Amino acid sequence: MRIILLVFMLALLSAAGLTAPACAATTPAASEQQQIPLKKKRQAAEARKKVDAKKAADARKAAEARKAAAARKQAAARRQANQLGWACDGFLECLFQNRNKPRAGVQRASTGASSRAVPDEATGENIVWAPASKYAIGSIVVSTPERALYFVTGPGQARRYSVGVGREGFQWSGASSIVSKAEWPTWRPPPEMIRREAAKGNMLPTEMAGGPENPLGARALYIGGKIYRIHGTNAPSSIGAAASSGCIRMMNADVVELYDKVRIGAKVYVYQ
Repeated sequence: MRIILLVFMLALLSAAGLTAPACAATTPAASEQQQIPLKKKRQAAEARKKVDAKKAADARKAAEARKAAAARKQAAARRQANQLGWACDGFLECLFQNRNKPRAGVQRASTGASSRAVPDEATGENIVWAPASKYAIGSIVVSTPERALYFVTGPGQARRYSVGVGREGFQWSGASSIVSKAEWPTWRPPPEMIRREAAKGNMLPTEMAGGPENPLGARALYIGGKIYRIHGTNAPSSIGAAASSGCIRMMNADVVELYDKVRIGAKVYVYQ
């Protein structure tokens, strides 16, 4: 009986020894089978990232191309504007017939004109001017009776320009400062001017784009707290006269020069 039990136990041990390696051999294969879907998922995720990155890069390139095309279009419009001229055939046509829309291909914005369009002559001259010592360098002093604008350049020194001033009833005096500047400014007549001219039968535009036909001329310096400006003109013959509605007019060549010299915040003094 003992022999039978011993043989039986040896048989069991032998069977266990044979099956264990078999189990060990099959376990790694099963693990690899399970990892295949995970690999595919990772590969798919990486592929999606690459596709998304390419789409983003293509979108950036397309946006840059559109921006460059728009810039080229604007540059072409500016060149065409300089070649074709501006909207009106004359100052009175622009002023009284409300023809302030530009012809096809002519730039509407107020910065499209060139200083080459300035037709008038400069009047600026450096002078010895004793009153300059009372003002800070860079100040602007307008003498209405003299029809002169002085830009203070140093103690007792100034650059003098001939100007047009307000006609009778529109002259003023006071002290302020330059709060902003504009090249080829858009003209927006104040409501009171529109009403005043309408009563005379002259219909002013509510807005006129900058350009050689614009009454504000090549540049404008805006005076704080006032409806008045120091600006250029499309009527050079008015320089030296009392002809404006209160603004200080300059030759375009002069106002371009002054524009480059004057800083925002510069003091302005106007005397009657």
